[in-house]
Amino acid sequence: MPIATVNPATGETERVFAPHGADEIEERLSRAAADFDRYRATGFAERAALLNRAADLLDEDTPDVARTITTEMGKPLAAARAEAAKCAKTMRWYARHAEALLADEHPDDGDVRDSGASRAYVRYRPLGVVLAVMPWNFPLWQVVRFAAPALMAGNVGLLKHASNVPQTALYLEDLFRRAGFAEGCFQTLLVGSDAIEDVLRDPRVAAATLTGSEGAGRAVAAVAGDEIKKTVLELGGSDPFVVLPSADLAAAARTAVTARTQNAGQSCIAAKRFVVHTEVYDAFVERFAAGMRELTVGDPTAEGTDVGPLASEQGRADLEELVDDALRRGATAVCGGQRPKGLERGFYYEPTVLTGVTPEMRVHREETFGPVATVYRVADLDEAVAVANDTPFGLSSNVWTTDEAEQERCVRDLQAGGVYFNGMTASHPAFPFGGVKRSGYGRELSGHGIREFCDVTTVWHGA
Repeated sequence: MPIATVNPATGETERVFAPHGADEIEERLSRAAADFDRYRATGFAERAALLNRAADLLDEDTPDVARTITTEMGKPLAAARAEAAKCAKTMRWYARHAEALLADEHPDDGDVRDSGASRAYVRYRPLGVVLAVMPWNFPLWQVVRFAAPALMAGNVGLLKHASNVPQTALYLEDLFRRAGFAEGCFQTLLVGSDAIEDVLRDPRVAAATLTGSEGAGRAVAAVAGDEIKKTVLELGGSDPFVVLPSADLAAAARTAVTARTQNAGQSCIAAKRFVVHTEVYDAFVERFAAGMRELTVGDPTAEGTDVGPLASEQGRADLEELVDDALRRGATAVCGGQRPKGLERGFYYEPTVLTGVTPEMRVHREETFGPVATVYRVADLDEAVAVANDTPFGLSSNVWTTDEAEQERCVRDLQAGGVYFNGMTASHPAFPFGGVKRSGYGRELSGHGIREFCDVTTVWHGA
């Protein structure tokens, strides 16, 4: 795949970039290793000042970087601006909290004495150079939610970004340098996926983090396992959105529209499968489909656009295959199900609601990475939990109920990294983010995320 900016609203290639060759890759690896040796000795106050400066610069750059994001992957400008603001917020959050999150831990005095020590404690030390393999759908956010904690912990980063967002990738490198970080603290590698293995096997690279497809996760995990290197993986999701009889239907349907179509549905944590109790099924579907029909699909640079194009022609083709397979096998498109008329240029697809989905349909098992929702009718909570868990993924989940017993049952039994009640899944720097099953392992964000790429070191002093 060429490293290029292809505008998804027009289908036109706007810029092409030459990949970094072996000499450039080696130079960047050497620079990262050398600067880590210096950067690891800095204190939290110095790191926080640098990260806060990066946040300030990002705020200033938001109008321009938002346009770059929209041009490269198609999200509406308002969403691109919001993504930049979230990144700046997260930088400031880690600048403020990292020292406390990584403070030395002191065991109980009795345990210290029992071990024969005069004193003992646990210290979190940085691992080193961390390779980040990142996707295009949130081209700033996916990177910053790794970079902010990693840098505050004293690590340095190498970014292999998706090949269709090279300008965003280069912007991030420039941002951290302008903020005052040493050149080797955060660098972008303009390389294809075929270069990842050699970089990950390099002994100067200590660990890797990947957000992307299950296939990409398997490949990186296999290499890292062979090299005995730490990895964090955030892979696909097919999150359930469960609606039970006590739900506020108007709020649930309204939220369901946003939860399914944010970022044109191109989000791992977007609600994708809507599991609805039979008592409220018809009323919910009617409201949900009406809300989907009301969305404005179109030019992502126009204010008022709700849903822009999908990021690539292949992405739209993959989505169409899933929908067409379902329709051939008896599903019903309550709304959508095709390309919108009048938008022949670009990679647009209508917001779609499918009912009558059965297990033999591909859409039942595979992730729909676009504005397509599948709706299931269930008889009771037992069936709702069973349908919600009937997926190889387990990233997050949404449940609409005011019944405390039902809430406790869902917390106990839903196989997911998060359970969100009466709202939609959204990441926040204070809460851990990640999944189970084929959605990956490890956690990003919060204290859990910053400790993922730390050496947990026991320090023991004899009597």
